[in-house]
Amino acid sequence: MPAVLGLNFHHDTAAALVVDGRIYAAEEERWSGVKHNHPTRKGTLTVPTRALQWCLEAAGIEPEDVDAVWAASMRPNPAAGWWLAEEREELAALLPAPLGEHLRLLSHHTAHVLSGYLLSGHEHAAGLVIDAGGSSLGSDFGPGRERITGYDLWPDRIDRLHQGMPAVVPCPVGPRRVHSSLGHFYRNLARRVIPPGDEPEGSMMALSAFGDPQRYGAHVRQLVRLGDEGEIRIDHPWGSADSSTPLLLDGRAWTADNVAEQPEHKRADLAAAVQAVFAESVIHTARHLQQLTRASTLVFSGGCALNSHLNGRLAADSGFDTLFVAPAPHDAGTAVGAAFYGWHYQLGQERVPVPTDAAWGPDPGVLPTAVPFGYHALPHLGLGLAAAVAALLAEHRIVGWVQGQLEFGPRALGHRSILAHPGHAATRDRLNTIKKRAAYRPFAPAVLAEHATEWFVSAGDPFMNRVATVRRCRADRVAAVTHHDGTARVQSVATDHQGLRALLEQFRDLTGLPLLLNTSFNRKGTPILRTAEQAVAAAVELRLDALAVGDTLLLANHVPDPRASSLRTR
Repeated sequence: MPAVLGLNFHHDTAAALVVDGRIYAAEEERWSGVKHNHPTRKGTLTVPTRALQWCLEAAGIEPEDVDAVWAASMRPNPAAGWWLAEEREELAALLPAPLGEHLRLLSHHTAHVLSGYLLSGHEHAAGLVIDAGGSSLGSDFGPGRERITGYDLWPDRIDRLHQGMPAVVPCPVGPRRVHSSLGHFYRNLARRVIPPGDEPEGSMMALSAFGDPQRYGAHVRQLVRLGDEGEIRIDHPWGSADSSTPLLLDGRAWTADNVAEQPEHKRADLAAAVQAVFAESVIHTARHLQQLTRASTLVFSGGCALNSHLNGRLAADSGFDTLFVAPAPHDAGTAVGAAFYGWHYQLGQERVPVPTDAAWGPDPGVLPTAVPFGYHALPHLGLGLAAAVAALLAEHRIVGWVQGQLEFGPRALGHRSILAHPGHAATRDRLNTIKKRAAYRPFAPAVLAEHATEWFVSAGDPFMNRVATVRRCRADRVAAVTHHDGTARVQSVATDHQGLRALLEQFRDLTGLPLLLNTSFNRKGTPILRTAEQAVAAAVELRLDALAVGDTLLLANHVPDPRASSLRTR
């Protein structure tokens, strides 16, 4: 029974274990309560102690039973050769001896791309990884770090074909290399668009739907130049972490410090321009990669692959027949990719089946014995739970939903979710208030996979990683999940999904709608919750109408018992 462990020691700290073809994976933030599990100081290494412990316990093995341990390297030192050995020793010292002795490193971007490719089911694929920065490039590509990397991927080899190179810019002491990245570019501009307190990148993507991309489009395009062979050059400092240098637009100086002073409609226009240029740049490189590989499938990962609007554009315009976005494209996913590298390429094991869900984490445990004030319990509903919750949702109640193993990754896929009727825009507004989000932020639909194309122009994504256009003839019936630009980030729910499938079927039979509004079960600024106990506390604080955990329903006292209500037809 081979066992391979994958680890990420940096932000989005995580552990993943593959044992006998089964995946166990969890992010440390779900225990620490610190979103992205950011270390206290940049560059500080963080061991995913509790996530690692859970993986071993869930698989029923001890550290000495692990055959291989792999982690993604992030050492920024540009020297060649010795840096891998130094980092390996530093990381190995943080682990229990049996695990530290096995530890090996692979590049950050390779771990990213394998977290998608080895789950995609495709024999041959092009791989594209784009983020703020990855491993040192050493002497192979010159000093610097991975920023944009293209791969030709096969079951027996991983070929790196494209490496985005840094620009050379003038500075007071002469020309120097500036290692710009599209990830930094998007975040840099987002901090000039989104006031503090909201997640910059996700909020800018949402706000862009309300803007005119032409207003500032020409100016933003001057900052990013597209060249031959997929080359992208970003003028300094716009591709760096610098958000204090003024960006001059309309006679105004835009910085992260004065963002709240800019009118929202102008911030929306700048967001739209940045989103458009960002997407054009990624598509430019993807098309070059298609020419190099002649693959029909593109696997996309890295932090930039969290941009679901970009992913919708890539699926349509990149020249590939199929787009597969890694289930967890952010840095936590490198733990999964690292584990798969050891599993498949080192130990020669067969690839795991293509997943339709990412429920790889811990169960929620049991509900606390004490029922919180203002609620009463309906226990032991068994198979009747889905019918009762569907009736509540049909009455436009908002329900916390905690079922089965925790999702791995940044999206709630129906195991730690807040669910609602998708039909009324007022529900979206109420939820944004509950979750203390900006009013322009949209919510995602989870739809029965066989009905997806009846409601959306494309079939969606099982991991909620891309947007699709809502069919105009249906949009008025799903106003709570239709964004201002007529799109939605669609999660397709397959027949074997253990979290949402039965509930969606009950809701469809009751209302005629094969979809629900699905958003993450968390408080503002905190990770998706892990346990039943946390769910109860959050349900009370957020004033949800009900909470379903296992086969028990906690119902707010002001809500009638759904079992007593008459079934309604569409």
